[in-house]
Amino acid sequence: MKEKVISGKKNGMVMLVLTILIYVISIPVIVIGDEMGGVIGNVLIALSIVWMCIGWTLFMGLKVLKPQEALVLTLFGKYVGTLKSEGFYWVNPFCLAVNPAASTKLRQSDDVKAESRGIHSLKQESDAMNSANLVDKKISLKIMTLNNNKQKINDCLGNPIEIGIAVLWRVVDTAKAVFDVDNYKEYLSLQCDTALRNIVRLYPYDVAQNVDTTGDGIADEGSLRGSSETVAKRIRDEIQEKVENAGIEIIEARITYLAYAPEIAAAMLQRQQASAVVDARKLIVDGAVGMVEMALDQLSEKNVVELDDERKAAMVSNLLVVLCGNHDAQPIVNSGSLY
Repeated sequence: MKEKVISGKKNGMVMLVLTILIYVISIPVIVIGDEMGGVIGNVLIALSIVWMCIGWTLFMGLKVLKPQEALVLTLFGKYVGTLKSEGFYWVNPFCLAVNPAASTKLRQSDDVKAESRGIHSLKQESDAMNSANLVDKKISLKIMTLNNNKQKINDCLGNPIEIGIAVLWRVVDTAKAVFDVDNYKEYLSLQCDTALRNIVRLYPYDVAQNVDTTGDGIADEGSLRGSSETVAKRIRDEIQEKVENAGIEIIEARITYLAYAPEIAAAMLQRQQASAVVDARKLIVDGAVGMVEMALDQLSEKNVVELDDERKAAMVSNLLVVLCGNHDAQPIVNSGSLY
């Protein structure tokens, strides 16, 4: 379905004034017709009465659009065009506005505030929308933020993680959004969930060995935690490809929540702590060995004391214990002979 934009018909104010004016004139016309009598008088009275009974239908053709709003119109089931510019319009009163997603609530923009008012309030709003006027059928062309619920997904190593994304999107083709999919909001939400699952399963939570995240056959260091920008871009491209036929543009996608699933969070925390301890110990040992080597070299260069291999080994052992220990060393002063 190709979008047809209706332009140049902002004559709502003219039709409003004209309709009201004819209503005002019809009252004295009835009086005049009654006084005239005859065929002409009866015709005037009949016309005035008919106008007063059906003239109000012209008010149904009045449409008011604010900036960044659109109205998709159909006439007896046929798509006639879309109003996209702000203004006061008058169209065929029998034209109906179409927006199958008008009453759909997602976790986005004002819909989030609506959820906080409770289920009962939401039901009342839904009933009001279902019974209602054409204003509720307007399609917003503004940039919207979709914040889907967190999902539990297995990463490429099989570890369950919880992840959530926020997607910035907007409608760019109202005809596709209304006629090519059943409900463009629900369609977008479902495609976001699917794209998120497809991309996340390609990455490990943290950097892992022998993992190819790009599909080029070469292991890399990509991860959900360390490559969030790259992951978000791939998610955005995946969603855009899926929603192109719904007339939706995906502006940006961002990861808003990332964590291990509760059932493995404690074990993974211990793993991270153990890895940090090992790295810290390795750094301490490297530094201690360098300090011991420097101490032995300086003692030899300055001829402070001559040590045989056995005494050097004992000194090295004592220094490493002091430098690598978890607690402060308790010095023992040797007041006797070295040998």
